[in-house]
Amino acid sequence: MNEAAPSASMLVLVSGSATPCGVEAFARRLAETAGARTHVLDASASRLAQALEGAEALVLNLPVVAWKKKLIEPALAAAVARRRCAEVIVVLHEWDDLDWKRRASYAPLLPLATAILFSSPEVAAQFAASPASRVATGKRGIVPIPPNLSRPAITMATAHSMRIAAEKAAGRLIIGHFGSIYPKKQSTAVLEVAAELRRRDIDVFCAFVGSFVKGQDRVEEQFRARAAELGLADRIMVSGYIATDAEVFGALDACDLFLYSFTEGLTARRGSVLACAMTGRPVIVNAPAKPGAFDHHPTYQRLIADGSLVLASHNTTPAALADAVATARGAAPSRQGLDVEAAWQDARAAVQHVIAF
Repeated sequence: MNEAAPSASMLVLVSGSATPCGVEAFARRLAETAGARTHVLDASASRLAQALEGAEALVLNLPVVAWKKKLIEPALAAAVARRRCAEVIVVLHEWDDLDWKRRASYAPLLPLATAILFSSPEVAAQFAASPASRVATGKRGIVPIPPNLSRPAITMATAHSMRIAAEKAAGRLIIGHFGSIYPKKQSTAVLEVAAELRRRDIDVFCAFVGSFVKGQDRVEEQFRARAAELGLADRIMVSGYIATDAEVFGALDACDLFLYSFTEGLTARRGSVLACAMTGRPVIVNAPAKPGAFDHHPTYQRLIADGSLVLASHNTTPAALADAVATARGAAPSRQGLDVEAAWQDARAAVQHVIAF
């Protein structure tokens, strides 16, 4: 990757998590792309003050990791930055999907932000409709979220990728699905489509490369119960958390195509969809609820234009998605690829656009 020239005047707050979520991965990669300094939120006021020395812009991504342990520090960092006449840029990745207590914990931070960038027009609209927006006086914009992963030159075979390869060798169509499994993501829709394909005598196997979200009661239990009801208990694999990009792409590359059906339709913040597109395999997903959802996102525009993303109707059905899967079956991997470097430069430009120096 072509790294940017160092920008010591920009400080990006990060966590010390060994298993970073998508938001945390974005924060770290953004700092790398912009050549910015980083500071780990560790509850040390002295280290925070030292890190802010000379900073002309502070960038904070929400939601933060382990938020209950960081109720004060983000707002403290923003207050110190403002007192030193620095810009405070908040990148808000989610809003309505967050627990109300988590949203409330960010209230002290919002009036301190000189700019708030949203991960998609949908999240921007959610925030604008909430009472919290009344205390946020900074500029607002949207940042194009790039893929969270970096595709390595060499992928790594694992028990998961070998299981998928064995199912493919048995003649089954491999439907992939990457990312965390939770209700709003409607991962069970993949099961419904798989059942419909089986009724059409298409032999399928569903590879869920990801894990169940912790803290949401009975998600895994309900998922597996539905798979059993549909006769798919022996035709699914849930990998669990995979630590390295090489292992992730080893599993993703073994899939024939990918399928999503989101509650809200595809939005620009779905980094999991972009990760799947990096394999060159078709990604079938239901369209956004409103037009213009990708006007700010050149990468999504290119993927839709070259056919890498197959958009079904917003209110699609399992039968319609099964039609799309059957049509895409056997398609050769795209040679267009996804320009990850360009995607990150787009994100960097969006952040720097709101910095007044």
